[in-house]
Amino acid sequence: MFKEHNILALIPARGGSKGIPRKNIKVLHGSPLIAYTIAAARNSRYIDDVVVTTDSDEIAKIARDYGASVPFMRPSELADDRSKTIDAVLHAVETLEDMGRTFDAVVLLQPTSPLRTSVDIDCSIETFYSHGSLGVASVSEAIENPVLTRRVDPAGVLHPLLPTSSTVRRQDMPKFYHVNGAIYINKVASLTRETSLNDNPIAYVMNAQRSVDIDCFDDFLLAENILEKISSATVSAGDDD
Repeated sequence: MFKEHNILALIPARGGSKGIPRKNIKVLHGSPLIAYTIAAARNSRYIDDVVVTTDSDEIAKIARDYGASVPFMRPSELADDRSKTIDAVLHAVETLEDMGRTFDAVVLLQPTSPLRTSVDIDCSIETFYSHGSLGVASVSEAIENPVLTRRVDPAGVLHPLLPTSSTVRRQDMPKFYHVNGAIYINKVASLTRETSLNDNPIAYVMNAQRSVDIDCFDDFLLAENILEKISSATVSAGDDD
């Protein structure tokens, strides 16, 4: 709870995944992928309930084993490749309301962002309420600066994406950020089917390492490597005592 506001952490984890089969429960550095997001949400100072919305009995069991609540199963029509995330969010919120569980805000945490921490969640919630409950989306600095991005027309002519000069030193270029998919926060009362979470207006900035979004096997290997380094650094620090 944050200043009398009840806050739901909602973790969407459908069973189907074409890029990486069974991605949401694939073992990453010794634990199912979804376990990292459940742990981060459970360690938050402000989250009141951690709920997983899934259509998979296997994911539901693993989610419960790691401390999340799975009070309902998501309908199959809200869990295919064409389904919109906002529809799953609305279904979850409305179903919970029917169960007598109401919340002021929902924090959407995708399990494909395993390096996002409880500190990130808490700071983003503080950001949300400091901006009058306007929607928050986590972002990280864009690796490729769009000042240097060009569109090539059918005649082979280059057109800049942005109407600005690129004849400046790279370090003097303005910073740009992209939505990293790790955290979205919205006021429950403001959610509709037209809500675009990616268009939430308030930014919570995360660093590149914690912004890893697992979409393919290369992303998975990157996250594995980062977690291994974190684990090794922790062990080394403990050896110094």
